[in-house]
Amino acid sequence: MSKQISFTFNGVPVQCEEGQSIAAAVINSGTLALRKTRFGEEPRSVFCGIGICFDCVVVVDGVANQRSCLIEAKADMNIENSS
Repeated sequence: MSKQISFTFNGVPVQCEEGQSIAAAVINSGTLALRKTRFGEEPRSVFCGIGICFDCVVVVDGVANQRSCLIEAKADMNIENSS
């Protein structure tokens, strides 16, 4: 059985299994948009899922431009939309 962990995404707690990517955990929690575009505020989510497209970039513990599809979710992380 997998260990459950928790982190926050835009201040909202997200529960996931240890080892999941941030993108997978956030999407599994019911939130599809990981960020919004600079122009037009269009919602963006995972596109390629392998770290090439940068559509899923977020701020992880204050560090901007992190590809959420590549980063493993860790307990107590603070994730925010990239702006």
